[in-house]
Amino acid sequence: MKKLVYSFEMGDKSWRDLLGGKGANLAEMTKIGLPVPQGFTVSTEACKEYYEKNQWLSENVKSQIAVHMMKLEESMGKKFGGDENPLLVSVRSGAAVSMPGMMDTVLNLGLNDTSVEALARESQNEKFAWDSYRRFIQMFSDVVMDIPKYKFDIVLERLMEEKGCDSVEGLEAEDFKKAVEEFKGIYVKETGNDFLTDPFDQLLATVEAVFKSWNNPRAIVYRDINGIDGSIGTAVNIQSMVFGNLGQTSGTGVAFTRNPATGEKKIFGEYLLDAQGEDVVAGIRTPKEIEGMADEMPEVYKEFMDVCALLEKHYNDMQDIEFTIEKGKLYLLQTRNGKRTAQAAIKVAVDMVEEGLISKDEAILRVDPSSINQLLHKNFDPKELKKERPLTEGLPASPGAASGRVAFTANDIKQGKGEILVRLETSPEDIEGMNLAEGILTIHGGMTSHAAVVARGMGKCCISGCSSIELDEAAKRMVIGDVVIQEGDCISLDGGTGKVYKGEIPKREGMIDSTFEKFMEWTGEYKSLGIRTNADTVKDCETAIRFGAEGIGLCRTEHMFFDENKIWPVREMIVSKTSYEREQALAKLLPLQKEDFVGIFKTMGARPVTVRLLDPPLHEFLPHEDDDIEKLSKDMNIEFRDLKNRIEGLKEFNPMLGHRGCRLAVTYPEIYEMQAKAIMLAAIENKRNGVDVSPEIMIPLVGEVNELTYVKKRVQGAIEEVFRTEDFKLEYKLGTMIEVPRACVTSDEIAKEAEFFSFGTNDLTQITFGYSRDDSPKFIGEYKSKEILAHDPFESIDERGVGRLMKMSVDLAKAEKGNIKLGICGEHGGDPKSIEFCHGLGLDYVSCSPYRVPIARVAAAQAEIKSKRG
Repeated sequence: MKKLVYSFEMGDKSWRDLLGGKGANLAEMTKIGLPVPQGFTVSTEACKEYYEKNQWLSENVKSQIAVHMMKLEESMGKKFGGDENPLLVSVRSGAAVSMPGMMDTVLNLGLNDTSVEALARESQNEKFAWDSYRRFIQMFSDVVMDIPKYKFDIVLERLMEEKGCDSVEGLEAEDFKKAVEEFKGIYVKETGNDFLTDPFDQLLATVEAVFKSWNNPRAIVYRDINGIDGSIGTAVNIQSMVFGNLGQTSGTGVAFTRNPATGEKKIFGEYLLDAQGEDVVAGIRTPKEIEGMADEMPEVYKEFMDVCALLEKHYNDMQDIEFTIEKGKLYLLQTRNGKRTAQAAIKVAVDMVEEGLISKDEAILRVDPSSINQLLHKNFDPKELKKERPLTEGLPASPGAASGRVAFTANDIKQGKGEILVRLETSPEDIEGMNLAEGILTIHGGMTSHAAVVARGMGKCCISGCSSIELDEAAKRMVIGDVVIQEGDCISLDGGTGKVYKGEIPKREGMIDSTFEKFMEWTGEYKSLGIRTNADTVKDCETAIRFGAEGIGLCRTEHMFFDENKIWPVREMIVSKTSYEREQALAKLLPLQKEDFVGIFKTMGARPVTVRLLDPPLHEFLPHEDDDIEKLSKDMNIEFRDLKNRIEGLKEFNPMLGHRGCRLAVTYPEIYEMQAKAIMLAAIENKRNGVDVSPEIMIPLVGEVNELTYVKKRVQGAIEEVFRTEDFKLEYKLGTMIEVPRACVTSDEIAKEAEFFSFGTNDLTQITFGYSRDDSPKFIGEYKSKEILAHDPFESIDERGVGRLMKMSVDLAKAEKGNIKLGICGEHGGDPKSIEFCHGLGLDYVSCSPYRVPIARVAAAQAEIKSKRG
């Protein structure tokens, strides 16, 4: 009989895959002698079996749970759901990869009409017992039976109104007894059955519910956002209850061993007296800062500080700790590596190296490359901010700056149009809207509320606990003092200060501090992949260099053509009927194109600059409105109807596979000749002015070596003409983009004509899959949810298909020309997983957008470290 259930005494922190992160850490804390309430873990293997058996708990799992419950009863000296000294348990999820707030928990399990009376006698606190019972019924009904939570909240709100109190804490035992009866009535009405009274039946139903929560919508969205494998499942932790709601000598809290927003080396946390754990994280009550425990419970506070220091040193990482105090005794319910902002991740990593706790390579592995994006984007311009008067102030839960139109439900922002999500408090059901929102504002909740923790993990600006706001969700408005904000009105959030402003405030570029610079220097010590940028303006070049770019891997010349002073000559060139007319139009473009390259070469200096010659089909540059066509017809001295017919004739049924890339140069070689001349004239001008330059000319969309041979000859001829005219020569490279499957399988032939390859993985993915990148969002989501695809192939390289073609290309090219330079310039060049794959292929560099350069640097360093560790 396969073992699927394990007591806390059996495992340790290395059993994460089997026991889940929470179960493994509970076992580890038990092992090192910390005060952990006793319990056991139903393993991730049991979860996998549950899904294999079509969501049915096997008799093997049930019997093992029963055996462990009997052992727990024996060790605690209590009876599960008994009429004397009753044992109650909590049931919590615990995946191998931390997913805070995404799955389900049930507390106080084992209560019924008999055990609640026993609990009241044992605790000598009737209010506590019946409060725990009403909590259990509500949580069980919500989590296990899918009865909406608000149906129970309505009852509590009515009871509070009758009692004349503002919070649940003002209710007495008799009020909770009434709540229990009404809650049971709701249960009967919603399910058609009486509330479950057998404790073991309650337990099995809850274990099933936790397993089911692995695939609830919010968990699926969270995994999708964070790239977590959906096949690994969750464990279930069953633990004897300890009670923080036994009066003023009891309490509950959450704390981080360092500040998860800034990385400051200081305990950061919150607690509530006379409360259960969900009260803190759900944001129902505004908690106190952890330092307050020093006055209210000095001995417990000292013990807790010692535990925090011990756990951080034991795990060599910042810890997120959940705890409960029962009648003055401290219990630890969880520890895990704490979620943190990118700023905090880098500071904690650097500080721990300097404290001698971890090595540099370990510090680099500690930072999620994608999270660095949080640091690089804009913040409010301080000068502009000084002019604004804040409407109100809440808690600075997650740093950053956000402006947008107010939306009061997550559903209202599912299209992601730059809204600010405003909620009383967020819940896990809001996850998709939170991911799409520019920023998040909640009225309730503290620094460790659901909104705060999730927003920090996402890198979203968030302000929580903004209690001065009066929210009217039904009317879709909020009132701050005498200011009324309607749905659709614009507000701004400063996540660094917690201040809320009316209207939009101008922003400035993100600031990079010395800690960030030091960390990025370390990545340079480890990475072997070169990191270039995709840039076609001087501004983009400057940004990329500031972030550590080592060259340009893709300069898209077509982007330059859309400038107002260039678009009309481009259009003249396109509609020309003869070579002479085309050359006349190109002659107008040549000096303009040259100036673009002068600035780029000057900015990049000796760093290599790869310029891709014109790639898109010509119809993309043509006017579509009659007024613009009329203007062009007059400039070209062409009849309006003739010109319109010409434009219509250039439209393509399938532009992706049509007349574009090198095919344009075969048909109209004058275009590439002009661009080659502009590149070389700009390079020569810079060289004469003492600026070293390293131009690389890239011919796109080659699928047949003869295409490259023909175009290369015309381009080289144009360059030689410039060298003769200018009486000046300089070195350059000429290569191609590999973005057609045929190019991959004939790369040995193409390598004979090319000095470098750059994989254009956007188009290579499109052609290989036969998916349009622009249209695939209509179905990719369904493909992922139905497990047809594990991920979007336009976000991360499809290693089994597109990746196999790339490997074939690399092997063939290197066999033909060992010194050929190989890179990637598609959007995948900024994706950490794809970068690791490219490192494994042996590419020389990756190229990505300027703001993704630091991401790529970290990912490349991590890939090198992982490969050396094996």
